[in-house]
Amino acid sequence: MLATPLQLGPVRLHTNLLLAPIAGWCDLAWRCTVRSLGGVALACTDLLSPHGLLCNSEASLDLARTNDFDKPIGMQLYGCDPDLLADGARWCADHGATVVDINMGCPVDKICKKDGGSKLMCIPDTAQRIVEAVRAALPDHIPLTAKMRLGWNEADASNNAAGSLSCRLIAAGVCAVTVHGRTTEQRFTGACRREGIRRVVESVAERFGRYDGTPAGGPPVIGNGDIRRPFDVVDMIRQTGCAGVMIGRGAFAMPWIFAAAWAEQHIAQADRAGCILPPGRLEASAHASMFSAYSPPTELEKLQILRTYFDLMRQYRDDRYAMFRIRQKISWLGRNINNSHCHALKEGIRLAKTPAQVHAAIDAWEATMPTRLQTSI
Repeated sequence: MLATPLQLGPVRLHTNLLLAPIAGWCDLAWRCTVRSLGGVALACTDLLSPHGLLCNSEASLDLARTNDFDKPIGMQLYGCDPDLLADGARWCADHGATVVDINMGCPVDKICKKDGGSKLMCIPDTAQRIVEAVRAALPDHIPLTAKMRLGWNEADASNNAAGSLSCRLIAAGVCAVTVHGRTTEQRFTGACRREGIRRVVESVAERFGRYDGTPAGGPPVIGNGDIRRPFDVVDMIRQTGCAGVMIGRGAFAMPWIFAAAWAEQHIAQADRAGCILPPGRLEASAHASMFSAYSPPTELEKLQILRTYFDLMRQYRDDRYAMFRIRQKISWLGRNINNSHCHALKEGIRLAKTPAQVHAAIDAWEATMPTRLQTSI
């Protein structure tokens, strides 16, 4: 399914690449910044508490904030009460959600201790009731999806718990599942196990038919985990048979990874058709223009991405929030600026006391760098 736009129930997306919901990294400013670089089919909000939404909690409403540019948007709910989650889904439908997702993969203790997140994989009857209640609450044009892990522990992963639960949830009303290739006990340690994702793909295909990119095909399984470079997306799809890929941490230092990965998929197709191209070398390919207008960002463009993100945080939140976040994230955001050799830029931003000083640090770095320097993927 390389370079095949993803079909989620009645919704046709324009690529097969999704921006993952990660706490602290999926606010409106980040989503809009990454979307502006291309390739994102669907971006997701942070975990949303249905109780917080229904009570008009300022924190919950901020996490759910969206706008016209931020579409299509997935709103992700968490919890264990089917009726409350159904009410939360209605709120999402009324406030611009393109897709509603139920989180069954968060490994954080404060979520799991209340039977939310990946704890739902341990109580599949509850997970099924949630899906049934939420699906009944949503209008037909809004797809319902679920995100999970391979299971709670190694035994679950060995027994393909995610495959069994995926089939059960699809029968109950979800149109797609996203699978992170680790267990809850692993959290984010070790390697993503693509063979586990493949087993889920095969289980779903055996029960409901294989996904073919059309509404008539089987439901799609989306792979997630350890996507660090654009060609990792091609490997994930080839090794697991998944229909799409969700990217989270891989975008922290490379927010243009979606556009690059979409182009890489087209080049991999060309390779398969007989145009032999070196893997992962989009910039060296004479065939790139056949499939995409994508080109790697210059160093100047990377600095503009940094400015854009900072300014959007100020616009959508406030200066205090923007200052805290940019100082917190500059280590990630600077990893692909001058091949991470930008200590002065990072320190200038970390030590900045005002927005003007943040911009001054970026401007000072720009004034000392070669203007024609390009990056390789």
